[in-house]
Amino acid sequence: MSDWRFVPLGDLIESLDAGVSVNAEDRPHGAGEIGVLKTSAISGGEFHAEQNKAVLQSERRLIAEPVQADSILVSRMNTPALVGESCYVAEAYPMLFLPDRLWQLKPRDRMQVNMRWLSFVLQSADYRSYVEVHATGTSGTMKNLPKSKMLSFPVLYPPLSEQKIIAQILDTLDTIIRETESILDKLKALKHGLLHDLLTRGIDANGELRPSQSEAPQLYKESQWGCIPKEWRQTSTRELCSLITKGTTPAANNMWQGSEGVKFLRVDNLSFDGQLDFDASRFQISLGTHRGELSRSICLPGDVLTNIVGPPLGKLGLVTKQMGEVNINQAIALFRPEPNLLPGFLLLWLGGSPAQTWLRKRAKQTSGQVNLTLALCQELPIPKISLEEQQLIVDRIEKMHERLSVGTSELSKLHHMKYAMMDDLLTGRVRVTPLLEGIAP
Repeated sequence: MSDWRFVPLGDLIESLDAGVSVNAEDRPHGAGEIGVLKTSAISGGEFHAEQNKAVLQSERRLIAEPVQADSILVSRMNTPALVGESCYVAEAYPMLFLPDRLWQLKPRDRMQVNMRWLSFVLQSADYRSYVEVHATGTSGTMKNLPKSKMLSFPVLYPPLSEQKIIAQILDTLDTIIRETESILDKLKALKHGLLHDLLTRGIDANGELRPSQSEAPQLYKESQWGCIPKEWRQTSTRELCSLITKGTTPAANNMWQGSEGVKFLRVDNLSFDGQLDFDASRFQISLGTHRGELSRSICLPGDVLTNIVGPPLGKLGLVTKQMGEVNINQAIALFRPEPNLLPGFLLLWLGGSPAQTWLRKRAKQTSGQVNLTLALCQELPIPKISLEEQQLIVDRIEKMHERLSVGTSELSKLHHMKYAMMDDLLTGRVRVTPLLEGIAP
């Protein structure tokens, strides 16, 4: 690696320029307008040009730094987790300009530095560690990266030929990751559409999704949440659940964070797909508190949970036997279904658009919070349908969920592969010289 050396970032770039703060409307710029980027234009190592605000006509004379092709944008002022975040910009956006919180890096000599390669360097673990050490600010919510420190960042600098190959390899991985993300987004949209159809049309005796109301109006009747199949009977969760209650929070000295004790769930532990995440919040209570002061909200296998304080509403959880002893706080409602209501179907219903629309219309909004009462939870309309049809609906969604789980797992593997390859390639631990020899004339 004698041909690799450390150089300060400032030796590789011509300039590190920020934009200016201007007044703008909180909407993307339109035809004939110019936009100023939001800090969210840099996200996940990618450039999101749509994240901009339309600059007021009277402020247009103030804008100073247009987005240029083959450049790198860096967030110089942001939250501790996002300060220093960067992205590569392949093409110019002459109608988009930088705010004062973003920098633009331009190369000193394109015959010496490949900007795509450099963009990966500025996403590496070494760079993140450097930013964490050198970002300044006493606020716990906002940090600033000094320009001098940014320019002093030590870059392990290989020959241009190796830079290009490294960039191509990592760029190919990025393309695969983006394609996988696109497939997952489409699957999520399909799942959302399928769930809506299943909760409004159901499955007929032949195991098929019923025709829509517009195609076969004779199969439907009116209900509180729109047209439903004639076989379904409109009822409420009070009729189909033996218990609907909520939790409470014990005294501070009766709960703690850790792994020992009874799991004490908060809204953070719930998710929009019903999977409980015990790592999101690790609060515990004693068995005595669980069975004494909080006995009302002891969770049993088959109980379905949802948050009644938001935003957002619609987070869910399904309690299983494998979870052991579980309790909940006052922001979570517990539904215990009767034998004629499958927990899996209740979970889908609570998260579906008919129930969520009904609840949100009646929710109380105060000081930025959205609150549901237990009375609303008990009055929530729900169809009474056969266990067989409930199971068919649950199975259809479960199959879609399995496809999403496989895709999500593959995406996670790709991200891990990318970070591992970045570490190997950007440090020279794995050399690309054999590839160069293979393409040499």
